[in-house]
Amino acid sequence: MNGWPERIADEEALEELLSRPTAEVVEMMRRVDGDMMFLGAFGKIGPTLTWMARRATEQAGVPRRIYAVGRHVSPQRRQWCLDRGIEPICCDLLDRSQLAELPEVPNIFYLAAMKFGTTGREPFTWALNSFLPGLVCERFSRSRIVAFSTGNVYPLVPVQSGGSKEEDPPEPIGEYAMSCLGRERIFTYFSLTRNIPVVLIRLNYAHEVRYGIMVDLGQKILAGEPIELAMGYFNVIWQGDSNQMTLRALEYAAVPARPINVTGPEVLRVREVAVRLAELLGRPVEFVGQEAPTALLSNACRAYELFGRPQVAADQILGWVADWLRRGGPTLGKPTKFHVRNGRF
Repeated sequence: MNGWPERIADEEALEELLSRPTAEVVEMMRRVDGDMMFLGAFGKIGPTLTWMARRATEQAGVPRRIYAVGRHVSPQRRQWCLDRGIEPICCDLLDRSQLAELPEVPNIFYLAAMKFGTTGREPFTWALNSFLPGLVCERFSRSRIVAFSTGNVYPLVPVQSGGSKEEDPPEPIGEYAMSCLGRERIFTYFSLTRNIPVVLIRLNYAHEVRYGIMVDLGQKILAGEPIELAMGYFNVIWQGDSNQMTLRALEYAAVPARPINVTGPEVLRVREVAVRLAELLGRPVEFVGQEAPTALLSNACRAYELFGRPQVAADQILGWVADWLRRGGPTLGKPTKFHVRNGRF
């Protein structure tokens, strides 16, 4: 027995699982001083990341305020936060006056980003991904910062290489990836000039049963749509694992900013994953195109040295996703577009 449920019953059970802290996260919360603020906290990852921080803080038995900041906070999400001891704040982070009104907090988690629909909205993409980090660093120049980045800053690499490492030179493809490298450069500039400890989480791809590459593949199979093979390989990591690594990364913030790849250890083949999903869903699967010799892959050995390996294996994620989709469970409606090779999202 691995201790994981055979199936995830509903969204309540899912969010509990994604926010369940490990003993290491709890111990870290005992060592770290001060409140925590999560900027851009109401996207795919923020709610369960902030809840994990709150749960770990409570289990550690230490006093700490957890702030969740977002531009739009629905009444339902506001109540969700309050019920869990998280303090929601509505704030347009691009508005300097609103940013200035945020409380002074020593530990900042930066989640704000724009990817989906970036083609045609490039100015907004650059503003959010590359300009906003400078505003945040100016506002929180006395804080430690954990900032989400992405594996998209790397080039496509040969599949047999095992993936890009942190010391490999970035070669972003397309404006989204370029703006993400811009985000990293701005954080690093302020880290150097203001002596701000920063860690950059190069994440790809966080996964749960409502969102992720396997969800994309499963939905295509259920819809009778062919699976594109050009981007024939990928990495994934269970969002609960990436959440705990992200929180623990706070202790590794450094000057200059330190990048850490966060993903799973398996290099998964699209064809094989799709065939297995089709079997579990009881549907046929069709493929189009040919597998290219390169793919967007990251090597996360540095993260495993610091935090240990992910607890949830890719095969477990696949089984949960297939069961969820077979039962008609809700999804987030945000395809990863992982198959895109030209960087146009």
